[in-house]
Amino acid sequence: DLRMLESYATIGDGDALVLPVAEMFLAPNAHIEHVRLQRESLKSVHIGLTEVKQERDSSLNTYNIVYGGGLTRNDINVFLNGSNLHSRMDGVVAVDGDQHVDNHTRLDHAYPHCDSFEVYKHVLADRASAVFNGKIFVHQDAQKTDAKQTNQAILLSPEATINSKPQLEIFADDVKCTHGATVGQLDDDPLFYLRSRGIPKAEARALMVYAFAAEVLEKISHMELRAELERLLFEKLGVA
Repeated sequence: DLRMLESYATIGDGDALVLPVAEMFLAPNAHIEHVRLQRESLKSVHIGLTEVKQERDSSLNTYNIVYGGGLTRNDINVFLNGSNLHSRMDGVVAVDGDQHVDNHTRLDHAYPHCDSFEVYKHVLADRASAVFNGKIFVHQDAQKTDAKQTNQAILLSPEATINSKPQLEIFADDVKCTHGATVGQLDDDPLFYLRSRGIPKAEARALMVYAFAAEVLEKISHMELRAELERLLFEKLGVA
């Protein structure tokens, strides 16, 4: 088993161009928990590629966390090259100002008896924008596939935007596949409840956003890393 943190940060606020490539190969019965954290300066341009190939009976949990960067594009491709595989591909994006984030993911189911789960959460404030394109391919031999994809976004400003494009291409007939996308704002009622209990607006909003993102962050098994990601999220929301 392997737990891995892939972290990107900049010193100061100077211009930067970041072009990382990561390749992972999971041998039979291997397990990887992979956390990809991006918290670069707002003058950074980040274009990243992650390629994963899984063999039989292996398990992958990968988490893509984006808090920083001025312009970001991430491509994450997972090829399930065997039976009895498990893949989890989740992400949290929290951006503000004029930040823009593109996440393009692809899951290829090529063999039977595999499952994949994907949950992406977006929190956009100010004039921030995002694109999510999630593709799931179920090839003809991939019977008994169970694939679920969810993309949800909260817009904290009327000027924030997201373009979401979930895709399923299914060429097998004995599968369970679902996908969905939702976009909304924070609910006024629980926000009013928290403020009526003496919690300042910024902190109340941060608590609600954390509850929204927790579905992803709470799955990370490393407790110290999970706590640091939570702290960085509160810091991003203006509640340090």
